[in-house]
Amino acid sequence: MPKIVDHDTRREEIAQALWRVVRRDGIRAASVRTVAAEAGWSAGAVRYYFPDQQGLIAFAMDLVSRRVRDRITAIEPTGTPTEIALRYLEEVIPLDTERQAEFDIWLSFTAQAQAESGAGGLRDLLTPVNQGLRDLCEKLLRSLAENGALRPELKLDLETDRLHALIDGLSLHATVLPTASTPDRVREILHAHLQELER
Repeated sequence: MPKIVDHDTRREEIAQALWRVVRRDGIRAASVRTVAAEAGWSAGAVRYYFPDQQGLIAFAMDLVSRRVRDRITAIEPTGTPTEIALRYLEEVIPLDTERQAEFDIWLSFTAQAQAESGAGGLRDLLTPVNQGLRDLCEKLLRSLAENGALRPELKLDLETDRLHALIDGLSLHATVLPTASTPDRVREILHAHLQELER
């Protein structure tokens, strides 16, 4: 009987090998050949799934987004509106090794995108992810407002941008200042911010 190959699983294995290369050696080191070596495959086997580096990087970035979406989708919306919002927001901040790996990839890709000139490339991959985070912030704040949990005088657009910036800042601090920005401290800051918005 022929062996059944799970192509989706293989693509994810290759993408995770790319993550390891990027986290260890930087994004410039993430060629098809180095990723293949990291995965323990031939370059030809990797090219079967990803004919070029751009396709491989695009899939690796999409894998970050899909993992975050899967965790968010799995959340049971129980508790107070603020408790629910906190649980959602914690899923996009690097508070454990899995989320740290995802953020490291995101940060590496962001730094490389800034170094690129003009439109296209990584910028096109990062824009929808940034927008998705902003959309999540807006959705959660809108839900708090609809449940009467936000002060009525607050401007939702401004608060959405503030929350988005806070999430980005906390994520960066958790990465570069892990001894000061511990998971407990990050949660404390996030909770204090939402409390300030409450009625």
